[in-house]
Amino acid sequence: MLNHSIKTQHRLYLQQKTKEKRRVLWTQSMLAVTFFILWEAASRLAWIDPLIFSMPSQIGLLFLEKVSDGSLLVHTSITLAETAAGFLLGSAGGALAAFLLWWSAFFSKVFDPYLVILNAMPKVALGPIIIVIFGPGILSIIAMATLLSIVITTIVVYHAFQQVDDNYKKVLLTFGATKKQLFHYAVLPACYPTIISTMKVNVGLAWVGVIVGEFLVAKQGLGYMIIYGFQVFQFRQVMLSLIVIAVLAAVMYKSIEALERFLISRRGR
Repeated sequence: MLNHSIKTQHRLYLQQKTKEKRRVLWTQSMLAVTFFILWEAASRLAWIDPLIFSMPSQIGLLFLEKVSDGSLLVHTSITLAETAAGFLLGSAGGALAAFLLWWSAFFSKVFDPYLVILNAMPKVALGPIIIVIFGPGILSIIAMATLLSIVITTIVVYHAFQQVDDNYKKVLLTFGATKKQLFHYAVLPACYPTIISTMKVNVGLAWVGVIVGEFLVAKQGLGYMIIYGFQVFQFRQVMLSLIVIAVLAAVMYKSIEALERFLISRRGR
């Protein structure tokens, strides 16, 4: 009888969560539709300058034109590949650096002030130096995206490693766990939420780094489309590029959320 009641409550809870997700998705969709309708109306009624802000209908026509000639796919694929590379290198490199700092107290004490200094530096201003080091090509763009995310990832994840409850560590050490086992079974699982949150932030940082890098050196990519659109006063192209970037960033963010659900379910098991 008790099991039946628990199963019933669990089913009702799942149904409630499903309804809540549907309401959230519906509200998000309505907000997006309302935004584009108001944008279109404001441009047509000249409440905003249609030359600068364009309008969704004109951007849609340009989208179809760019898709038909294949140029949008080329620019988008290049920028997406650069962003994915910068995101992965920044996230993985930062997590690895955090692990090394956690593993060695000596290295932690040595490099802690340098991390603070690097985090305080305006990394975008290092763009010319990065170009000189890696050359005016795709490596410079990826390096810019990586640099924007790797330092903050190292600091945040390392701080999370340090803040793991000592009781977890003491239990494992009592049973003779090695430092590697301590990290694998206590520290890392406890820091999954922090790592995922940092990866979500890195999505935005990677896009910023890539677009800034493309502003400086690229001859292809969405950043190049934006800067070229400004130069020749094709603001439709600028707005189209921004919308594509927003959509791709949202897809990457949702992918990280899916990874978060997987890791949480794994930790629960």
